[in-house]
Amino acid sequence: MLTSEKLWSAYARVREDKVRGASLRRQLVDVLSLLRFALGLDAELAPFADHVDKKFADWVWRHNSQRTTAFTPEQMDWLRLMKDHIATSLRMERDDFDYAQLAGKGGLQRAWTVFEGQLDGLLGEMNEELVA
Repeated sequence: MLTSEKLWSAYARVREDKVRGASLRRQLVDVLSLLRFALGLDAELAPFADHVDKKFADWVWRHNSQRTTAFTPEQMDWLRLMKDHIATSLRMERDDFDYAQLAGKGGLQRAWTVFEGQLDGLLGEMNEELVA
C-alpha cells in the first residue's frame, strides 16, 4: 500500500519547503529521488527527471569545454532524446534505439552516423553521469 506517490506526498506535508513537483504524477524512477532525499544525498526532493536535466546540462557543458568543437545541433537533438529516455528508464542501451522517437529519427544506424562512431562511449558516459 506504500507507493512512491504516497511517500512523495508525505514528504511534501512535513518538508514543504524542500519538495517540488508534489502534485505531478510520479513515475517509478522517482523512487531514486525519494531514496536520495531520505539518505540525505539531496537537500531537496525533486522529480528524478529534474535531477537528470541538471546533470545533463552540467555534462554537456563539461564535455563541450573539453573538445575543440561543441556538439552539433543534430547531436544535441539526439542527446536530448537519449537524456529523456534515461530520465524515464534509468539507462540507455543500443536496443533502446528501436523505440518510438529514437527509431523515428533513424534509430541506432543514424545515431551511430551522427556521433561518428563515438556512440558507445557517449552512452557509457551518459549512463554513468546522469543517474549518479
